Amino acid sequence: MTVVSGPGGALEPRRSRDGTLEHVIETVLDKGLVLNADIMVSVAGIELLGIRIRAALASFDTAARYGLEFPAGTDRDTVAWQQALEPKETCPSCGKSSPKAQLLEEYCPWCGWESALALREGSARAVEPAEDEGTPDEDDGRDD
Repeated sequence: MTVVSGPGGALEPRRSRDGTLEHVIETVLDKGLVLNADIMVSVAGIELLGIRIRAALASFDTAARYGLEFPAGTDRDTVAWQQALEPKETCPSCGKSSPKAQLLEEYCPWCGWESALALREGSARAVEPAEDEGTPDEDDGRDD
């Protein structure tokens, strides 16, 4: 959603039409969705039936980050589970999730974006200096 100037200089929200089903599902799994519902049926002030519904829809990564409980028998010692507990951050360039330490201190493994911190400290992917630039090529167009 963006905010644009409307008639009279007032700011009005405008919804972008770029959203897709894939984007919605990715956002729901990344941020999580929790549904809470209380249904009560009563007659003459006497509660006859009460139903409480609690449902959470999220990726394992999001659920682990927020400390949601998992079904009994879930093996939390697997490599995948440990990777889900590793803090992740979204790359500002490509929007994909990467390990936070790698993204901030080195580079994005998906698109190669480097943070200001990585650029300042000189990342491990720094480009090596070119070979002896002082010697001209044989046919570089210069008159020697």
